Amino acid sequence: MKIYSFRFLQNIPVGLDEAWAFFSSPFNLAKITPSVGFSITSDIKTDEIMYPGILISYTVAPLAGIKMNWLTEITHIREKEYFVDEQRFGPFAFWHHQHHFKEIEGGITMEDILTYAIPYGFIGRIVNSLAVEKKVLDIFKTREKKINEIFNSSAGSDTI
Repeated sequence: MKIYSFRFLQNIPVGLDEAWAFFSSPFNLAKITPSVGFSITSDIKTDEIMYPGILISYTVAPLAGIKMNWLTEITHIREKEYFVDEQRFGPFAFWHHQHHFKEIEGGITMEDILTYAIPYGFIGRIVNSLAVEKKVLDIFKTREKKINEIFNSSAGSDTI
């Protein structure tokens, strides 16, 4: 199984409290990733505080508008520092997404470390090179733009 990994950095001109409140709510996923049609299907409240072990189910339509079910678990949290979501059921053979937040002068740096694998061996590697990797990068590029709109920012970002 081939493992793929990306690191995304974005500076956002908001305080850590505001950033944490926004990004630790799964209900804000649809606001920052509209191109994949996130829709929460689990029975969680909009004001529910995330905790390790919480399961969040979604429908997503990442490729060609085809809807898929996706179940993630928040496996680790250190409040106002980081949280980790891992896929338990969904389109990937493996999905591990770390969200890190660090105060800097004038705001925060948000760092995402995404590690994933595609099922189906050699065929999965071809599908990744033809479509999935591009879609992942497009999702994070769109997310960067949406975050800049929401927080009225033109701060820089990087993909590593």
